Amino acid sequence: MLTLLAFLVAIGLLVAVHEYGHYRVAVACGVKVLRFSVGFGKPLWSWRSPRSGTEYVLGALPLGGYVRMLDEREAAVPAAERHLAFNTQSLRVRTAIVAAGPAANLLLAVLLYALVAWMGVPQPQPVLSTPAPASLAERAGVRGGEWVVALARVGDAPQPIESFGDLRWQLTRAALAQQDLKLWLASGPGEPGREVRLELSQVDVRHADATLMRQIGIEAPWSAPLLGQLTAEGAAVAAGLQPGDRVLRVDGLPVRDAAQLRQLIRLSAADGQPRTQRWHIERAGRVLELEVTPRPEQIERVWVGRIGGFVGATPDMAERSAGPLEGLWQGTVRTWEVSHLTLQMIGKMLSGQASLQNLSGPITIADYAGQSAALGLTSYLLFLALISVSLGVLNLLPLPVLDGGHLMYYLWEAVTGRPVSNAWMEGLQRIGIVLLLGLMSLAIFNDIARLLG
Repeated sequence: MLTLLAFLVAIGLLVAVHEYGHYRVAVACGVKVLRFSVGFGKPLWSWRSPRSGTEYVLGALPLGGYVRMLDEREAAVPAAERHLAFNTQSLRVRTAIVAAGPAANLLLAVLLYALVAWMGVPQPQPVLSTPAPASLAERAGVRGGEWVVALARVGDAPQPIESFGDLRWQLTRAALAQQDLKLWLASGPGEPGREVRLELSQVDVRHADATLMRQIGIEAPWSAPLLGQLTAEGAAVAAGLQPGDRVLRVDGLPVRDAAQLRQLIRLSAADGQPRTQRWHIERAGRVLELEVTPRPEQIERVWVGRIGGFVGATPDMAERSAGPLEGLWQGTVRTWEVSHLTLQMIGKMLSGQASLQNLSGPITIADYAGQSAALGLTSYLLFLALISVSLGVLNLLPLPVLDGGHLMYYLWEAVTGRPVSNAWMEGLQRIGIVLLLGLMSLAIFNDIARLLG
């Protein structure tokens, strides 16, 4: 229920903001708006303004919306109202009205990111966990338990890192751009650091998901190797483990942190066969030895071991908040960075450098909406900001039927001095509809594949 509600609120808000951008600029430019609709299909609610004559509609299908304006290309327009029709406006006015929808989504993202910065959010400290075996971080000499003081793209000046989330974001950007990074690591805040180089140009970026961070070897902040909540029927409970146990050694190997422990558990069943491990744990000041047999489980065609419980303590957190102008600037910068990253990913998919499996449809978006809402207001606001950026950027693509397609027509008109002919426009619209339906079908197929996988 939470997933459905979070999804409907997200889609309704983002569509309403997008269409309001078109509506507000159209009204400001003197264009008559006949209908403002959030959603398609049968109206669930409608109201007509007695002053402007605009009909406001809430449709049954929330996956979109539209603003219908007075237009001679759609119906006859009385001579007395011809100056109010969209098609009779100057090129500048028509461009502003069309561009206002995506611009509204990008402005919303700026405000949402700024709001999160103003609120102040507890964030994990930039302390690295033990890197995954054979990962870039391990090959670079990362040991785990080290603070990331600063980072820089090769050839650039170093910039300070304030949180683990900030670190992951910079790693993602550099990896997708296939640019190497230099990290300055220290044993603690204010301590002298050492420099390591992550060769992110060697990372396979076809899948921009959890496997990307697994390749890099920096998946989660450092946390102690403590056991949290355990499932009653899991391997941990069967072995006699309890919440709060601190794992000291596994098969004689000292355990430094939760990331290393998770790796040892995963690898115990890499061949699909259960294997018993000898664990030394600390409980209430006493050291105990237990035999633990993680159970094999296949995830995305890869066998891993599971103990049926949460591994790891809450990482060290620090709360940071920004002032009014600083928060607004941070929101603007993050919106720009996410927009650039979105375009970069689209370009890689078109060129074959990234897999089309990265496309997500309504099922995945709904799932993320529910997950983010369950984590709290901050996570949900960040989710809304990300989807708002995506909606704004995608609508600016030069694809017929999208806002970017209309802006492409207007660019042609500005260059040649004449509008695109109706015949050409109708043909391009049909092509655009086919392409859009194809992309939507592929996104939904990817959603279903994720559910089944």
